[in-house]
Amino acid sequence: MTNANLFDLSGKVALVTGASRGIGESIAKTLAAYGAHVIVSSRKVESCEAVVAAIRDAGGSAEAMACHIGEMAQIEAVFAAIGEKHGRLDILVNNAATNPYFGPIVDTDLSSFQKTLDVNIRGYFYSSVNGIKLMTKNGGGSIVNVASVNGVIPGDMQGIYSITKAAVISMTQAFAKECAQSGVRVNALLPGATDTKFAAALVHNPEVLNKMMPHVPMRRVAHPDEMAGAVLYLVSNASSYTTGTALNVDGGYLLG
Repeated sequence: MTNANLFDLSGKVALVTGASRGIGESIAKTLAAYGAHVIVSSRKVESCEAVVAAIRDAGGSAEAMACHIGEMAQIEAVFAAIGEKHGRLDILVNNAATNPYFGPIVDTDLSSFQKTLDVNIRGYFYSSVNGIKLMTKNGGGSIVNVASVNGVIPGDMQGIYSITKAAVISMTQAFAKECAQSGVRVNALLPGATDTKFAAALVHNPEVLNKMMPHVPMRRVAHPDEMAGAVLYLVSNASSYTTGTALNVDGGYLLG
C-alpha cells in the first residue's frame, strides 16, 4: 500500500456510537469522508438521521441505527442488524459515554454509580465483544475506545467517571493483547478538554476553565474535529502495526 492511500477506508463498514453530536459526530463525518460506510448510532435515531443527512450531502455513505449501550438487549440487536444487513464490521468506535454525577466522590449515589458503569464499562466491553465476533469473520478490523485524560489523572468532582475511563484504558489493552492474532487491533483515544455539549459543565464554566488552562500547554480547549484525525489514523492502514496504545490528544495536559 502506498502512502497516498494509507488512510483510504473504501469498502469498510464502520459503527460509531454516540455519533449524533460532538466528538462522535466529527468522527463519523471524517470516516465517511475517507470512504467508509458509517453506521451513525446513539440513543435517539432522529438525532442520528441529521448526521446521516449531512454525510450524504457531502457525498458520503451512512445510515442511522439507534442503540443505548447501557442496555444489553439494544447492543445485541444493533450488532445482529449489522451482521444481517452487511455481513461484516471493519471499524468500531466506542464513543458513547455518560457522566451523570459531578460532585464529591464520597457523595456519589448508587444510581449514578451504576449508570456510569453500565454505559462506560459494560457498554464498551460488550460492544467490543460483539464487534470482534463480526470482524473475525472477515479477517479482522479495528476498534477505537474513546477514553479520557481523566483515566490517567482523575478529574476534580468527576470521580466515578474518571474511574470508568481508567477501566477503558485497561480494557483496551486486554482486548488488544488477546485479539491481535485474530487480526483485530484495539486502541484508545484520550481526549483532553473538548468543546462539546457533554463537557459543557467544564469548558463553559469560567471558574473551572481558569483552573484547568494553566495545566494545558496549548492554553485552549479542543474542537471536536481535532479528535477525528487521530481516530482516522488508528482505524486506517496508517497504524497497521499499532495496537494496545492510548493516544493522548490533550494539548499537552498529560505532560504535567
